[in-house]
Amino acid sequence: MSLRVSKKDQSQRDPLTYRIIGCAMAVHRFLGPGLLESVYEECLNGELTRSGLHIARQPALSVEYDGRIINRIFRPDFVVNREVVVEVKSVVALQPVHQAQLLTYMKLAGIKRGLIINFNCEYLIRGVRRFILTRQRA
Repeated sequence: MSLRVSKKDQSQRDPLTYRIIGCAMAVHRFLGPGLLESVYEECLNGELTRSGLHIARQPALSVEYDGRIINRIFRPDFVVNREVVVEVKSVVALQPVHQAQLLTYMKLAGIKRGLIINFNCEYLIRGVRRFILTRQRA
């Protein structure tokens, strides 16, 4: 027996990531695959803004270690509504390092949800990965 989840059910479970992915799909429909990551990031910035979402583009995240702030700044591509970290990619295939990067940004920002969106796919939905941080068991 197979259980299928309709698009309506998906949008009701997490409407914010659904809206973000919709904005990315609009960009991908217009541009297609094969461009530089910076182009997709710029266009996605416009779509997210037009859709009325509150976005922080490349916000500075610092690392605290042993009670002191390390003199390094890390910048995720977007933080949307202070709830979702979004990393934009344009690569042949997502690698484990891309996932590690997003998860680290999510931890540094204290945000539980994240998206990696790889625009270098024929069908964008194949390039979308959703992540949710959960507490690890001791």
